[in-house]
Amino acid sequence: MTESIRGLKRTNYCGELRLSEAGAKVTLFGWCQRQRDLGNLIFIDLRDRTGIIQLSFSDKTDRKVFAKAQSVKSEYVIAAVGTVCERESKNKDIPTGDIEIVVEELRIIAKAETPPFEIINSHKVGDETTLKYRYLNLRSQNLTQNILMRHKIAKIARDYFYENDFIEIETPMLIKSTPEGARDYVVPSRVHNGKFYALPQSPQIYKQLCMIAGFDRYIQLARCFRDEDLRADRQPEFTQIDLEMSFVDVDDIMEMAEGFIKRLMKETVGVDIPMPLQRMTFAQAMNDYGSDKPDTRFGMLIKDISEWAADTDFAVFKNAVSNGGSVRAIVAENSAAVYTRKKIDKLTEHAKGIGAKGLAYIRWAEEEPGCSFSKFLKEGELDRLIQILQLKKGDCAFIVSDKTSAALSILGALRLMVAKELDIIPKDKWNYLWITEMPFFEKDEETGSWVAMHHPFTMPLDECIEYLDTDKANVRAKAFDLVLNGIELSSGSMRITDCALQNKIFKLLGMEQEEIDAKFGFLVEAYKYASPPHGGMGIGLDRLAMIICKADSLRDVTAFPKVQNASELMSGAPSYIDDIQLDELGISIAEDGKANEQ
Repeated sequence: MTESIRGLKRTNYCGELRLSEAGAKVTLFGWCQRQRDLGNLIFIDLRDRTGIIQLSFSDKTDRKVFAKAQSVKSEYVIAAVGTVCERESKNKDIPTGDIEIVVEELRIIAKAETPPFEIINSHKVGDETTLKYRYLNLRSQNLTQNILMRHKIAKIARDYFYENDFIEIETPMLIKSTPEGARDYVVPSRVHNGKFYALPQSPQIYKQLCMIAGFDRYIQLARCFRDEDLRADRQPEFTQIDLEMSFVDVDDIMEMAEGFIKRLMKETVGVDIPMPLQRMTFAQAMNDYGSDKPDTRFGMLIKDISEWAADTDFAVFKNAVSNGGSVRAIVAENSAAVYTRKKIDKLTEHAKGIGAKGLAYIRWAEEEPGCSFSKFLKEGELDRLIQILQLKKGDCAFIVSDKTSAALSILGALRLMVAKELDIIPKDKWNYLWITEMPFFEKDEETGSWVAMHHPFTMPLDECIEYLDTDKANVRAKAFDLVLNGIELSSGSMRITDCALQNKIFKLLGMEQEEIDAKFGFLVEAYKYASPPHGGMGIGLDRLAMIICKADSLRDVTAFPKVQNASELMSGAPSYIDDIQLDELGISIAEDGKANEQ
């Protein structure tokens, strides 16, 4: 039989009590993590969201209370009234390990069936089970603390931006479908048969309209949705700390974000991040790191050896340079003992898997360096290359020749892989970095058409506007990304506020005027009524929480995450809907599973 909590009021949370409270009478609520019956002694580990504390029952305990404690099992919800006392046998592994509660009153509020896994050991259980019973998995201390940290980050964000005169404005969740890079999640309209809403990939257009409306500082913890392939740092629904500012330039936005980052890191992990944050152009990031989100916690920068390669008789290298590409290399110091021939063969297969035609290498393990292409070199050429690369005994160099963009991205990925295998990435570094002067356009390799790298509302750099019609590859944008330890946290930019220029950009992206009017006519129209200069950014709250919590995946900081195929195992979403709902929406489901409008 279970009991109510009538007449009881919680005085403390379990994890907050310390030895300084010894002698205090407290009332605690929580879950039984473990019960240990030692005959004349019973101990219960009581758990709530703040931590664990030990409840103690002895031969001095009222017999009815003692008997009730004997019946308590794992995950029972209980209430305990007792006195804080110093423990004889202390537990240094938990913050409350110096004390226990000598219980005078115990109530069993709710009984639990035996759970499908032990909460304390849920990390040892497969995802399929823990995600099916996510509400149980969330009771684990690790996940509980992650969710609390996410909450703390959100609170710090709101406090900081409120203090800096930002106004929180909620933008619509059911919006018009407009191209923003990823596939939209769409919602059929019952009232407007045959028409669909989209869930926002970001509040981009609406926050710009807020600037036109005169709300010069906007903030929102915005839910965003993108129908794209998932990975460890991507979920189909996510949260942005979304902001926009009027009468500013790029530096103003960056400085505002830096103030938030400085406060956040101090209040969450106790680290004082030096300001201003490092800045690096997109071109430098790609040339040195092979990535637009470089991890700068370690070296191993990419080196251009094209000039040397062009003078050799090695056709693979020489042809790459003569065809307009390049030859690039990374040097892994003190790695020759790790990278045996067999290990290099595996690395080569990985390189081919990400687009490389092959992987050349120099491995200096013995007195003389070994080189995979030495038979193609003239006397002295290897020595010259070793000098250029500043290679030392014990080092390895890995070399890729290809189109420059391909060579850089392949070596960028190999750089990270090699660093992880060598375990040279510092664990307690917080390397924030701004990437600036992003390309405005990027070429779609499949179609050959130009698309917006950021989004079509981004302002080109003033000096690049003249190249819009003649040299799209040379157009850079007033756009910037915030990167932390190799993970992109944010994208931001100054926005186009001239209706003629905005219309021109749409056309350069392949849109006809009819399409522009249909998809973006309301935005272009709004610019006709005068817009202040404005810009903003969206900081990924989920990714920020993931890194601060040192979690491996966004799942670890998301209360109810989706799995690889975008389904949620606990509730069974997505699911079928009944014929009545389909009829109301004017939709029929074809035999091949595709939806058709009736």
